Amino acid sequence: MRVAPPRSAASIVIHPHVVTTIADLRTRLDADRAAGRRVALVPTMGSLHDGHLSLVEHAAGIADVVVVSIFVNPLQFGPTEDFEQYPRDLEADRAALAGHPAALVFAPAVDEMYPLGPLQTRVTAGAVGGLFEGRSRPGHFDGMLTVVAKLLNIVQPDAAVFGQKDAQQVHLVQRMVRELDIRTAIAVAETVRADDGLALSSRNAFLDERQRRAARSIPLALEAAQSAGDRGIDAVLAAAQGVLMGEPGIELDYFAVVDPATFRPVPDEFRGRARALVAARVGATRLIDTETLVLG
Repeated sequence: MRVAPPRSAASIVIHPHVVTTIADLRTRLDADRAAGRRVALVPTMGSLHDGHLSLVEHAAGIADVVVVSIFVNPLQFGPTEDFEQYPRDLEADRAALAGHPAALVFAPAVDEMYPLGPLQTRVTAGAVGGLFEGRSRPGHFDGMLTVVAKLLNIVQPDAAVFGQKDAQQVHLVQRMVRELDIRTAIAVAETVRADDGLALSSRNAFLDERQRRAARSIPLALEAAQSAGDRGIDAVLAAAQGVLMGEPGIELDYFAVVDPATFRPVPDEFRGRARALVAARVGATRLIDTETLVLG
């Protein structure tokens, strides 16, 4: 677990350049590659926080140019989700990236990414895409994989960096890259947490003080699951559910333990490294989290 470092106002120096068209981005990146510079991509939907900035820092450690895409992708929002209300503040995002000299912002409009209207060709996430987050948000992972595939084709980065908190997303992107022979290395950065243990998320801003205290049960449940790992899967599930069910402000969607290789629930006899997943609603805000554990 990483704890988010304090941000210093003194680090805010220059806001990064913004590119809004695919043609301009490719022209700029072609020049970078011709000069021998490595390129990394950090895909985001904006509303940048310290968790996103840790991905940018990770990318800057493995590349000379970091493209931070800021695009609220309509394909990954369901009919009841908040596409129109999703926060958009490009200037605030540029300010958050100030002090990251390697960063270049790619902020296309929807018409730039989908000039012919709704796509007829899409990437599908398969059976795993219908589990967990995919069950709660039908079609979400098809939309996510489709836009990530487009971004990888547009940027053609040497590496792309994703946060481990979105564990199912990471698994599906890694599988897509392998299966479609995309020549981009997928780097995974560990989850960044606030001082109270809550994983950083744009949605945390919607929590009031009481809800924030209730949400603390999510990382506590993961800690309980880790501690019970040597006693097997039943003990892990009981320990986590005991924490979550003891908090009336939490409405649990799912808590599961999966095999990292398949992203399927582990069988009773499973031994070794596994991944715990949790999704819960606190008030009107839905939060997800994950942690590695070892089943003995």
